Amino acid sequence: MKRLSTLILCLACSAAHAHAPFTGEDFSGTYDCTGDDSHEGKYTGTVTLERVPGQSTGKLGAYSFKLEVPGYGAYPGHAAANGRQMAIHFALTDTSTKDYGTGIATFSKTKSGKWSFSKYYYEPEFKGGNFGTETCVHR
Repeated sequence: MKRLSTLILCLACSAAHAHAPFTGEDFSGTYDCTGDDSHEGKYTGTVTLERVPGQSTGKLGAYSFKLEVPGYGAYPGHAAANGRQMAIHFALTDTSTKDYGTGIATFSKTKSGKWSFSKYYYEPEFKGGNFGTETCVHR
């Protein structure tokens, strides 16, 4: 009887920790971006988003994030989406610059049906503090 109650308890624990299937919109893909940085000025780049299925549930999506900017480098990071809003953390691979930060993005569809997002970001330590904006469109 003790084994049966332990088994039932274990099944109940597993069910409590199981998460709902992902029902949100998937923003995975490659995006072409234009940005304006308060210290560096205008730039272009490419963002790659990849949803992490095992960490996405309901309308909440977990993503790996990577921004690549010619002449500056790669900014890998991660993101969390709630509906069409996404929080993004990123950091230049050259850590000596302290070029890292957090952004908030809002997704929408273009007239042609492609995903796009507008992002505001803040970098607390890059050159004494920094901010900027990006607009990105799915390829």
